[in-house]
Amino acid sequence: MAVVRSNGAVLFANAALEDALGISRRTIVGSHFPDNFTEPTHLQNALQGAGGNEFAALRYDAWLTRLNRDSLPVHVIVTQTEKADEIIVELLPLEQQARQDREERLAEQAQANKELIRNLAHEIKNPLGGIRGAAQLLEMEMESPELTEYTQVIIHEADRLQTLVDRLLAPHRRPHLVGDVNIHEVCERVRSLILAEFPKGLKVVRDYDTSIPEFRGDREQLIQTVLNIAHNACQALAEQIAEGDARLTFRTRIARQTTFGKQRYRLALELHVIDNGPGVPDSIKDRIFYPLVSGREGGSGLGLTLAQTFVQQHHGLIECESVPGHTDFKILIPLP
Repeated sequence: MAVVRSNGAVLFANAALEDALGISRRTIVGSHFPDNFTEPTHLQNALQGAGGNEFAALRYDAWLTRLNRDSLPVHVIVTQTEKADEIIVELLPLEQQARQDREERLAEQAQANKELIRNLAHEIKNPLGGIRGAAQLLEMEMESPELTEYTQVIIHEADRLQTLVDRLLAPHRRPHLVGDVNIHEVCERVRSLILAEFPKGLKVVRDYDTSIPEFRGDREQLIQTVLNIAHNACQALAEQIAEGDARLTFRTRIARQTTFGKQRYRLALELHVIDNGPGVPDSIKDRIFYPLVSGREGGSGLGLTLAQTFVQQHHGLIECESVPGHTDFKILIPLP
C-alpha cells in the first residue's frame, strides 16, 4: 500500500510494498509511483482522476515491475482520502483477490441457501402432513389388501420427504451450544466412527499440531461437520477401499495473519480432511456446497451444505481443492 499525490509522487509506503518491489521504503518515498508498473499511464490517469474528484475509488488489474524478479500481476485499488491531494493505492496479488471474491461468493451463496431451504422446507412440510393423513384415512376405508399397497407407498414417501425436510431445517432449529472445543478430540471422535464403518482397506492418518489451543465453539456441530466431509470422502474412496489402498488424512495447523470472510485474523485453525480418491467431478466442482447437489447416485446432497452452515456459525469457512488422487477440504476457524 502507498499514499501518493495526484502527480504520482509517493508520500508513504508500507513494509508489504517494500517486500513486493524489492527496494527500501526510503527509496520508494519521493519516487514516481507509476514507474513501477509495466503500463504506467493507467495509474497516472487514475491518480489524476482521483485528484480531480472524478471518482471516489477505482479498480483495475496491472503488472507490477520488481527489482531482479519477474513482474507480479496485481489488482490495483485507487481511493481518495479526506486530505487534499493524498490518494491511497492498494495492491493485491490477483490470487489473493480471486480468493476474496470466491469467499464472498461462498458467504452470499450460503446465506441465499439458508433462506431458500428454510422457506422451501416450511412450504413442503405443511401439505406433507395432509397427504399422509389422507392416505391413512383412505387405507382404513379400503377392503382390498392389494389396494393398501398403494396407500403404503404414499405414506412411506411422505415419511421419507418429512425426514428430508427435518434434515434441511435441523441447523436452523437447534440452538448453538457453545463450550470449550479441542479440535483433536473432534477428529478422534470422527476417526473412531469412520473406522467402525470402514474397518478394512482404509488407513486414517493423523497429522496433528498439538500446540493448537482450545477455542469456544459447538463441539457437536463440529463433529458433524468433519464427519460429513470424511464420510463423503470414504464413499468416494470405494474402489480404493476395495483394493486396500485408501487413505484419509486429518491434518491440523495454525494459520497466522490470515484473511478470510473479509476479515484478517491473527490466528486461525486450519483443519484439512484429505483423501486419495478420484476427486470431485468437474461438473459439480463449483456447486458442491449447494443444497441437493451430490456427485454420488442416491446421495442427499445435504452433507456439505450443513457442514458449511455449521462452520460459518463459527465465523469460519470451508474451501475445497480437488484433483484426481488428492482432494483437500480445508476448514478455517478463527482462534482466540
